[in-house]
Amino acid sequence: MANSIIITLYLLAFSCFALYTPASSNSNQTDLLSLLALKEALNVDPNGALNSWNRTTNFCTWNGVTCGRRHPNRVIAINLYSQGLMGSLSPHIGNLSFLRKINLGNNIFNSRIPQEIGLLRRLEYIEFSNNSFTGRIVPENISQWRNLVYLNLINNNLSGPIPPEIQFLEKLRVLGLGKNKISGLIPHFFGNLTSLRTLYLRSCGFEGEIPQSFSQLEGLSYLNLGENNLIGTIPSAMFNISTIEQFQVDFNDIHGTIPSTIGLNLPNLKLLVLGKNQFSGRVPISLSNVSSLELLVLSVNNFNGIMPRFGGLSKLDSLYAAETLIEDDISFISSLTNCTSLRVLDLGDNPLITGSIPETIANMSTLFDRLGIYGTQIAGRIPAGIGNLIRLTRLQLSYNNLEGPIPLSIGRLFNLRVLNLEDNRITSDAPSAFGNLTFLYSLSLQINNFSGIIPTSLVNCTNMRELDLSRNNFIGPIPREILIPTSYVFLNLSYNELTGSIPVEVGSLTKVEVLDFSNNRLSGLVPNSLGRCNSLEWLHLEGNLFEGQIPQELGSLRGLINLDLSRNNLSRTIPIFFSELHLQKLNLSFNMLQGKVPITGVFKNKTAISLEGNKNLCGGIFELNFPPCSSSSISSKNNLSTLIKVVIPIVGVAAILCLIIILYKRRTINTSLSSLPLSAGIPFLRLSYADLLHATNGFSEYNILGRGRFGSVYKGIIDNGHTFLAVKILNLFVKGASKSFMAECNALSGIRHKNVVKKLSVCESVDFQGNDFKALIYELKAYGSLDKWLCYNREQEKGQSETQLRYLDIKQRLNIAIDIARAVEYLHCGTNSTIVHGDLKP
Repeated sequence: MANSIIITLYLLAFSCFALYTPASSNSNQTDLLSLLALKEALNVDPNGALNSWNRTTNFCTWNGVTCGRRHPNRVIAINLYSQGLMGSLSPHIGNLSFLRKINLGNNIFNSRIPQEIGLLRRLEYIEFSNNSFTGRIVPENISQWRNLVYLNLINNNLSGPIPPEIQFLEKLRVLGLGKNKISGLIPHFFGNLTSLRTLYLRSCGFEGEIPQSFSQLEGLSYLNLGENNLIGTIPSAMFNISTIEQFQVDFNDIHGTIPSTIGLNLPNLKLLVLGKNQFSGRVPISLSNVSSLELLVLSVNNFNGIMPRFGGLSKLDSLYAAETLIEDDISFISSLTNCTSLRVLDLGDNPLITGSIPETIANMSTLFDRLGIYGTQIAGRIPAGIGNLIRLTRLQLSYNNLEGPIPLSIGRLFNLRVLNLEDNRITSDAPSAFGNLTFLYSLSLQINNFSGIIPTSLVNCTNMRELDLSRNNFIGPIPREILIPTSYVFLNLSYNELTGSIPVEVGSLTKVEVLDFSNNRLSGLVPNSLGRCNSLEWLHLEGNLFEGQIPQELGSLRGLINLDLSRNNLSRTIPIFFSELHLQKLNLSFNMLQGKVPITGVFKNKTAISLEGNKNLCGGIFELNFPPCSSSSISSKNNLSTLIKVVIPIVGVAAILCLIIILYKRRTINTSLSSLPLSAGIPFLRLSYADLLHATNGFSEYNILGRGRFGSVYKGIIDNGHTFLAVKILNLFVKGASKSFMAECNALSGIRHKNVVKKLSVCESVDFQGNDFKALIYELKAYGSLDKWLCYNREQEKGQSETQLRYLDIKQRLNIAIDIARAVEYLHCGTNSTIVHGDLKP
């Protein structure tokens, strides 16, 4: 719209003037000095537009300077449009007494418009738009501008009032004062400018009513009064100005009805923009006769009744009729199939529009670019013919009652950028055809009845910035593929039935600002890789089955302002780094957190945090009402008397107890090492992948006991901490791992010996990503690895308790060697078939 305004202004401007040609004769000293003063007043000339402005050449040859034919040594025009110039406009401009045309538009002039410019009685054309001029809208002494035809001051920082002398500019054809800070009432004397063809007063802060005198502007073709604070009605006589082509009064508070004869009285109308007012009544049927109409904006008004059939408007480019009281069947859009130039149709937020989208939508203009039918009462299915609109870039059908599956033909809309089907009754799997929409950057399917798995074909949508699949019935794991496009800014998968863990690939979303996986059945650990999402502001994982501790890597999210991890099974302590982030909301409620609550940062504000439902928390600010944390050490302020009376006796008693314990352990350690009980009473365990994931804290690095050629061994805990396991997870990507698994199962299935660790179970299943999973589960010996007993280091003894000391005498070491020999002998000779083993791990 702005471009059309500028084109209109310039076409009118250049129609007013003959071409000027530069002359190079004897220079006029006054004009020379004035031009040099203009250059001197500028601070910035990034393009070197004024490099030629120096005394070495005739000023009539300078860039942007034109001298006249009749007066070859006098400047008649200056054109420095869009040169990036910054600075002031020198008062010496008033000395260029032959100046007729000056174009300084689209620069950064930031001074007042000098009063001296009012002395230039030959001026015909002034173009100062898109600058930063300040002060009065125009100088007061403009009465000499009798020849002025064109005055454009649009988009500056000028202020009012408008001097009444402007009404005497009888030749003025173009007046642009919009996007300044004028305010007040629109002057009635504008009606005296009977030569006006273009009047642009948009966004000036004008109040009151449109003056009745405007009906005197009988030659007016372009009027823009939009974005002001105008009230009242449009003077009825204005609808009789047959020359009007563009009529814009949008974003005001004007009321009344539009005359039914508007289409007959304004036969040249191209743009009619009435949006965001209080117009009422029916949309005039006569508008369907205005064959020149290109843009019709009726949105956000109180129009009622049915929509006229505009099938005869072959030049119609855009029809906006959102948020009105139009009451019609959506089938009326069938008449628009004859509008062969139509690109945009917006009928959103019209709750009185009913019916089903007609199949004839397939016959819409081949130029059709945007379709919006949202917030209505339309029902039925999306017709397959919509796939014919191959130029569509935006399709918005949200907040309706649409149902049934999405047609596969939607995959032919290769140019689609925005697809919004939010809040309907669509029941189907999300079609893999979405993967064809490679230009898609916003996909909104929330609040429907989609089911099945999330299509992995979304990996092809590499431009995706916003994906919202929330509040549906999607199942299965989060596909790694949908996390591959790194362009996400918004990703919402909440309120579905998703399972499994969050893929580590989530860490590649370095641009994502909002991430919501809440209210699913996701499990495992909160992934450390989330710490790489360094643009994250909102993270919601509440209402899932996450376990383990809150990862320290979240402390890297310096821009995080809203974090919700509530209603999970998270344990351990609250990380202190939360105090260092600029969080505005933190919800950790209903987990299994324990320990001290911090008192700095977000934890100072009770209303900003939620911690209820964690039974083992203590400390924090007084308002949280948690019990105080008990002290674990003696205060350093104890005096010498306390040391003598308390500490020394305690040390003496402890020394006696240590002697007793050492003697006792020397008597019993041999027995405990040679005859530790196997897992007697533990039956063959039936453990699933989920059980092992839970037992090993998500296969945490902290639980690794060792690594081998075919996999790793993890420490596991089941039965509420009463049974300890050694879980060997096979890496099936290593060649021979599956064969090793079967061999080990067969070999160990019949072993029964007190010196060989007992196999408790096996697990052969699939993980939450659908990959094969194989594991061997052994009894975990309570005293750890033998090498830590044999390789005794006296330095390690310092600071350890009596139960941590690992010292073996010569007799115990001999017994251990004999037991290992018995185990090896059993493996070689004590079974039906010889067992070939690799390294031994006593």
